[in-house]
Amino acid sequence: VQLQASGGGLVQTGDSLRLSCVASGRTFSRYTVGWFRQAPGKEREFVATIFRWSSGKTYYADSVKGRFTISGDNAKNTVYLQIDNLKPDDTAVYYCAAGAGLILSNIRNVHGYDYWGQGTQVTVSS
Repeated sequence: VQLQASGGGLVQTGDSLRLSCVASGRTFSRYTVGWFRQAPGKEREFVATIFRWSSGKTYYADSVKGRFTISGDNAKNTVYLQIDNLKPDDTAVYYCAAGAGLILSNIRNVHGYDYWGQGTQVTVSS
């Protein structure tokens, strides 16, 4: 699976963005698909995921609940991350990822995902 992320940019505090990640090579139907982010000098961290794509069940990091929404479009083989009320702490490179065979207890683990997009930069100015 090849993943292509887009939609990042330079925005102001309080703005919204929608990130997109398109898959090619295979459909998402057999995967858990999620978003991670990595801020400068920090480790890559879990943001949100759709557990086993066809289930539609979504999970979020506590730090983003209420502001971030993950969703998917089967027809476009695309996963989205809607980010509202952006804060400077949201500044990071955002990566989409897909993993096969993930179990629920491992969905927040970077190492559980097999395929990664190239990342898209989100910069939030104060």
